[in-house]
Amino acid sequence: MKQLRLLCLCLCVVAQLHAQTTPPVGKTFAQSLPTPMASFGFIQLSGGIIILKAALDSLPDSLNFILDTGSGGISLDSATVDEFHLDRVHTDRTIRGIAGIKTVDFTYGHRLQFPGFTLDSLDFHINNYDLLTSVYGVKIDGIIGYTFFSRYVVSVDYDTHTLGIYPKGAFKYPKGNGGYMLHPRFSSLVYQPVTITDARKILSRFIFDTGAGLCFLVSEQFLKDSSLLKTKRKMYPTQAEGLGGKKEMQLTVTEKIKIGPYQFRRVPLLIFSDDYNITSYPFLGGILGNDIMRRFNTVFNYAEKSIYIVPNHHFFDPFDYSYTGLGIYWVDGAVKVIDVMPGSPGDKAGFLPDDIIVAMNNVFTQNIQTFKNLLQNAGSRVKVIVQRNGTLETLDLKIVNILRR
Repeated sequence: MKQLRLLCLCLCVVAQLHAQTTPPVGKTFAQSLPTPMASFGFIQLSGGIIILKAALDSLPDSLNFILDTGSGGISLDSATVDEFHLDRVHTDRTIRGIAGIKTVDFTYGHRLQFPGFTLDSLDFHINNYDLLTSVYGVKIDGIIGYTFFSRYVVSVDYDTHTLGIYPKGAFKYPKGNGGYMLHPRFSSLVYQPVTITDARKILSRFIFDTGAGLCFLVSEQFLKDSSLLKTKRKMYPTQAEGLGGKKEMQLTVTEKIKIGPYQFRRVPLLIFSDDYNITSYPFLGGILGNDIMRRFNTVFNYAEKSIYIVPNHHFFDPFDYSYTGLGIYWVDGAVKVIDVMPGSPGDKAGFLPDDIIVAMNNVFTQNIQTFKNLLQNAGSRVKVIVQRNGTLETLDLKIVNILRR
């Protein structure tokens, strides 16, 4: 039985950044690279998640795909497969994520059409992405991973939100722009060495995961065996979403992480019970997410087993130390509170499951990304209007700063 890994975590925790390198000036990242065979824009969601738009086969509709180095293949949402009446083939292959293992069907022999570029001969495994759609408020039709990255050299420019596609193989990298060449271990996933420091300094491999909208994630077993964290670190109960559903976690910070020559301080850290061994511990310690790596413009060269990174204009973006204990989702055309952690700021403010969020600080919208951004202001108070049982109530939410004990 063959097994694919699909991580795609959807919790965004951002924090204040300190680093030793200044982003480059002068030429843009794209101007410093060779001319691509194709180039097109992407949409970026919270946590650095990249959404690519593409047409499937000859269908006229444009679909939304997450670009995910944490996926060992390529996939389609089950609802999308049903909507367009695509053929399904039952298999014994499984996919594994933070919240479960499941057997998947496949649909074979498709193509994706991007602006000026076609990706063909695609065999999609089929999974249910309703949860991802409700997290981001955007219909998620699929995930693009190793099947795409293994065929081309791919550049990601977070300054201009542009993806570049180049022929597979040798690549002329720019010089004198402050960039650095990483040499991770490659399989269908990418395993990057990272030094993480708190009570101790630990060097371990972590999955380089552009589909994880978080900074850093480690397993409980890694944490226990390494004695990494200072004993005074306070833990905040939270959760993330991944394959199989939701997963309870603990949120804290670590003093420093280092990737190549680049160093970040006071980085938000999630801790989870790796029940399905997605990190193959002790081979891996956890996941390096895209809320760190979106701070670098990047060239992925799977054929040469290298990743080139250059600090970009988001390099000094502040991380967000906010904590509310609320799980909000886009459900049936509204932004709803689904989960409230006991004893959390959200619980103390009086939020209840199934509350519909109408407004925050007099911002009336049903854009879940807007509301999530308003909740990422650590130490502030937010006035939230909710609809509950047909009536409106105003709640006063104090957003906790996880750096303050």
